[in-house]
Order: sequence, then structure tokens, then C-alpha cells
Amino acid sequence: MVDIARSSDVLRKKKIRRALYGGAALLVIILITVGVSRLKPAAPSVDRATVWIDTVKKGPMVRQVRGSGTLVPEEIRWIPATTQGRVERILLRPGANVTPDTVILELTNPELRQSVMDAQLGYQSAQAAFQNRKAELESELLNQESDAANIEATFKQAALTLEANEQLYKDGLVSELQVKGFRGQVDELKNRLAIARKRLAIASEGVKSQVAPQAAEVDQRRANYDLRVRQLDDLKVKAGMSGVLQLVPVEVGSQVAPGTNLARVANPTNLKAELRIAETQTKDITIGQFAEVDTRNGIVQGRVARIDPASSGGTVGVDVILDGALPAGARPDLSVDGTIRLEKLDDVVFVGRPAFGQEQSTVTLFKLTPDGEAHRVTVQLGRSSVNTIEIRQGLQPGDQVILSDMSTYDQFERIRLN
Repeated sequence: MVDIARSSDVLRKKKIRRALYGGAALLVIILITVGVSRLKPAAPSVDRATVWIDTVKKGPMVRQVRGSGTLVPEEIRWIPATTQGRVERILLRPGANVTPDTVILELTNPELRQSVMDAQLGYQSAQAAFQNRKAELESELLNQESDAANIEATFKQAALTLEANEQLYKDGLVSELQVKGFRGQVDELKNRLAIARKRLAIASEGVKSQVAPQAAEVDQRRANYDLRVRQLDDLKVKAGMSGVLQLVPVEVGSQVAPGTNLARVANPTNLKAELRIAETQTKDITIGQFAEVDTRNGIVQGRVARIDPASSGGTVGVDVILDGALPAGARPDLSVDGTIRLEKLDDVVFVGRPAFGQEQSTVTLFKLTPDGEAHRVTVQLGRSSVNTIEIRQGLQPGDQVILSDMSTYDQFERIRLN
């Protein structure tokens, strides 16, 4: 009986001990689980050499915008066909140096040659008709001048006769009736002379008006003839300016109509840069701003001369007039990069432009800490330049931030740099 009671007590104590040990183990497991759940996730490691780190600075910042483009001549001349024709010969090819009288190509037009001959004959015929009419009028004018001269001579003779008879009348040698007769003759001749002179003046003034139709016909025929001659001469297509032949868009045997472009000539010594700037960066560009154009063989200073009124393909065209001497190798259609200076900002906080983040926006960047980690911070950006951007809030001068694309670590608030 005693042995049985002792065995039951031992078993009960063992069960209690096991329960206490199990509860303690369970409590430890719960505490460990809670502690682990409250631990921050381990920061991922990033190789420092693979990211771009920059230091926030304070001081002057020059705002600039950049775009690519090409060099184009300021003086370009398209040479059109003035008449219909067929390309007979092409004497020069693109790249040749030309002067205003250099013949680039020749056209043929048999009908034009015939029309030149017809126009010449018409002009000569009109000239002959004009000369004939002018001669007729001049002959009539001479006849009237002769009649007036005869009347004048007769009048003078009658006046002398009257004067002599009046003296004889005073001496009583002739009668009064005879004197009156001579006076009547003089008066009649005087009237006839006045009429003849008036007719002569009217005839002289009328010569120009009477030959005017024939003169107009001559001018018209001459203008037509000169036009045909110029068109014939234009069959030899000339450069019209000094420069370099850039393009000949026709081939031998091609039929061309009036107005067809036959060649393009440009002055390669006077070039400008046509840049394409992103439309989001052109709001502060104005005429006259300074610019630099990189020709890959030197940098040329310039200034903004023109801004396209509309955008195309997300960019706006900006023309830059080059003020400096062009480096060797600069030629039309050469690819260039241009930088336009917008303004200089004094005493601002700025840093290099991050991979993501436009001006006047808010972004998150990783800021380096002394313990070798980088913590995510919110940064308010301001005005931007080509390689730098203003910091409004979130960073202080001397802070180091990562500017590389860190989108793969968006789920982490911190990273460790190795």
C-alpha cells in the first residue's frame, strides 16, 4: 500500500515538471517570434562603384539647356527651271565650287528656239512699222512748216509793199483806195500766218500721240523677245551665287517643267546651327541668349536667333547664329550639340541631376549616412540645368546622395554600400 502511494506521487510530479518545461519552451518560442517579427529587414548590399554619388553644394549655378542638331548654311539658293526642257548635260556634281556664272547643267528646248526667232521677227516688224509711221508724220509736219514759211514770207513782202505805198500816199502819188487794198492783203496774210502757226504747233504736239500705239507695240514685241532670249539663255543653268553645289536632283534625259528645282547652291563659309530642344525645356529660351555649339572638333560661340513657333515630335527648333570662327572640318549637315545659357543663379543649393526627377517636382533619393548605409529621403527639386538641379527642401550642403537609377530598391528604405 505504501509503495503504491509513492509511485503515484512521483508520476504526478513528473507530469507537472514536464508541463512547466513545455510552457516555458512555448513562452520562449513566442518571445523569439515576436522579437524577430519586430526586427527591421536586412538592408540589401550595393556595390559603391556601380552607383553615381554626388555631394550637395551651395553657390552659383548656371542654368543651361542642351540639344542636338546640324550645321546649315544661312545662304541657300534653289535654282529653278524657267521654262520646259529636257536635261541634256550635267556639267558639275555636288561638292563642286561655283561662282555666279558657273554653268551647272544644260537643257534643250527646240520649240523655245523657234519662239525666239518668231519673237525677233515680230520685234523687227514692229520697229519697221513704227519708223514708217514716224516718217509719215514728220513728212506731214515738214509740209506744214513749209506752208507756214511761205505764208510768212508773203506776209512780210505784203507789209513792205504796204509801207512803201503809204509813203507814196503821203506824197500824193497813189490813191487812198490803193493803200486800203494793200492793207487788206496784209491783214489777210497776217491771219493766215497765225492759223498756219497754230496748226503747226498742234501737228508738232500730235506726233508723239500718233506714234504712241506703234511705240507701245514695239515695246511689247521687244519685251517678248527679251523674255524668250532670257529663257533660251537660262537653258544653261547657272549657279547665280558663289558657294558649293549641294544638290542636283535631276538626271540626264529628265523632262522638267517651269519651276522645277534643278540645283541647290549654298555658301559654306556662313553656317548656323539648327538645334532641336525638348519642348519641356524651351519655356525660358529667348532671342539673343548666348550658346555654345560643339562641332566635335571645337566649340563655337553663338547666340539664339530664332525659335520655332510650334513643336514637332516633342522638340522645338532653335537657330543659333555662330559668332566665332568655324573649326576645320565644319561643313553643312554636320551633326553638332548645342548648349544654351538661360541664366545664372546666385547662392542656391544644388546637386547633379538624378536619373529620375524633373524640375519643380518631388522625388525620393538615398542619402548616405556615416555608418556606410544610405537612407531614403524626400527631396523637393527646383529649377534645373543640363547637369545640375536646384534643391528646395530635403537636403543640405555637404549631404551625399545617390543619383543613379535605384528603382530596383523601391521596396527598401535603406541600403548598405560596400
